[in-house]
Amino acid sequence: MANSSGGVYGRPRKPNGDGDPGAVPPSSRSARAGDSAEGGSTPPERPRDGGRTSGRASVSGSRPGSSRGSYRSGSSRPGGGRGGSGGNGSSRPPAGGTGGTYGQPKRKIKPRWGRIALVLGGLALVVALLIGGGVWLYGVNLNSKLQKTDPFSSIVGDRPLKTVDGAMNILLVGSDSRDPDTDMSQASSWRADTIVVVHISADHQHAYLVSIPRDLYVYIPKTPGAQYGDTYAKINASFAWGGLPMAVQTVENYSGVRIDHVVSIDFGGLKEVVDALGGVDMYVDRTIKSIHKPFRTFQKGNRHFDGAEALDYVRQRKQFPDGDFARMRHQQALLKAMLDKATSAGVMANPGKLNAFLQTLTKAVTVDKDFALTDMVLQFRSMSSDKLTFLTSPNLGSATRDGESVVLSDKTKALALYDAMAKDTMEAYVSANATSSPSAS
Repeated sequence: MANSSGGVYGRPRKPNGDGDPGAVPPSSRSARAGDSAEGGSTPPERPRDGGRTSGRASVSGSRPGSSRGSYRSGSSRPGGGRGGSGGNGSSRPPAGGTGGTYGQPKRKIKPRWGRIALVLGGLALVVALLIGGGVWLYGVNLNSKLQKTDPFSSIVGDRPLKTVDGAMNILLVGSDSRDPDTDMSQASSWRADTIVVVHISADHQHAYLVSIPRDLYVYIPKTPGAQYGDTYAKINASFAWGGLPMAVQTVENYSGVRIDHVVSIDFGGLKEVVDALGGVDMYVDRTIKSIHKPFRTFQKGNRHFDGAEALDYVRQRKQFPDGDFARMRHQQALLKAMLDKATSAGVMANPGKLNAFLQTLTKAVTVDKDFALTDMVLQFRSMSSDKLTFLTSPNLGSATRDGESVVLSDKTKALALYDAMAKDTMEAYVSANATSSPSAS
């Protein structure tokens, strides 16, 4: 049965020898001049298109009842002779184009996408492993450069229980020792200028930084090996009497909050950290002149600080009516500004700046032996400054004890704050307690 293009079994007709695609094949033409007058006919002319048959069209000499054309006598097989007018040759099926052997469709070679995908997937895995291995080695190198100590080794007695898995409490201490060889685990002449308890929520989406006034009058427990203790004094005396172990025990005893990690920052190294970030931006809330050389003047308003300027500014307190409380506000502002800069695209998307920041940070901090800088960076890389809440440990302001000016704790309010920290309900606490800037009363 012929298809719409005139062929059979899907094979289109070929144009005849004169190139007219609409011409009738030779097998169906009228008898040529010279045919016998008696009605006999000459054998059908062979196609002049290279030997291709016209398909199933009826030709003279077909068997009765057969609709398929037959090959001329003398032909041993289809295509036994070349196309043309050979006497006993038969037409050959097409050998090229879209046809296969004896006119069957040629099988298309399909790409082996499964194998290609497998190979590409394997290459991608190798690259990922190489990159991951490089990052891991980089992290190991960073962690190995951190100065480590064990602030929990000499703590005796019952410690506060950890009540919420995933939540984290970090004691952040800022010192101004200017002595890189100071052993933070031992008693020394150094004191803490900054004491902050950082609470990380269990979902690691929010951080609450509670500043403790360094002159807060608290009970300092006795620590093995310490010369002093078991008495009331300013909280920063615990650092001088027993190093970080006594400081940790004092903070835990006062707050009832278990400390998971300790990070001590030397202010001398903080300058280099700020410079590695390219400086920071802070708001100066009052025009002042520094009491330290080179006696800079800080004008009220927004200002860009380099490392030396930032360190000088956050040390000032005597020029402010609320003294140490003003210094705590400025220290909080510096921490916020540093986090803003560290998580900005200008640092995170710049491998050189990011590396300089992390390398400098390792030189400026001392941490507990279980602290891993890379783990912290990965866990809190998406935390921005708008996820930080700054608070001050509730207090009653300044007073005098044993001839010294101290800060008294507001025990009722402090208990509510630290209870919320221990139970990881700080968000509810903040919502219920409007916060204000630290100030002396």
